[in-house]
Amino acid sequence: MEDKERQSRNSISDKLEETPIRSKNVFDGVLLDVYVDEVRLPDGSTSTRDWIKHPGASAVVPVFEDGTVMLLKQYRYPPRRIFAEVPAGKLDPGESPETTAKRELTEESGLICSNLVKTGEFYPAIGYADELIHIYAAWGFAEQQQKSDDDEFLITYRIPYSEALRMVREGEIMDGKTICSLIKTWLWWEDNGPFPVAFT
Repeated sequence: MEDKERQSRNSISDKLEETPIRSKNVFDGVLLDVYVDEVRLPDGSTSTRDWIKHPGASAVVPVFEDGTVMLLKQYRYPPRRIFAEVPAGKLDPGESPETTAKRELTEESGLICSNLVKTGEFYPAIGYADELIHIYAAWGFAEQQQKSDDDEFLITYRIPYSEALRMVREGEIMDGKTICSLIKTWLWWEDNGPFPVAFT
């Protein structure tokens, strides 16, 4: 049975997979690098793929004993608007996703967590980037001074988790990583409960 499943997967891969022929780095940035690749398609023809190389990121859902969740309000320049977000940030060189999650939580919210559990991961932009975002839930907090980046301006606030889900449902939360993180963490709790805080 396993051999048949493996053969089936290999057959699908042969019909869909694209093989890189050559790759050209056209831009090196602080956050990401841009490449233009020539690829061979499954039918033997060739095409060009523009894509972004990203180190990956971690997102954290900070949940408190009263069932509230901490979110951030932050202005995002490309869409020119303020978004409600969970704490998140890219992986530094040599840094594990878990270490990134703890660091970003402290930098953006001033919280140090005693408990951190991975609740999922996802690719936010598969059409043009290799970025993978790791999702964590955090609880059991001590506070220290917030240390956001020099060019980063944030406002933190707490709302009931149920209110955050309502905002997702009604389109008030528009940030993709925050939508996915809130839902994946809620589903993780449903599958693995009881969660150590009272979700409301």
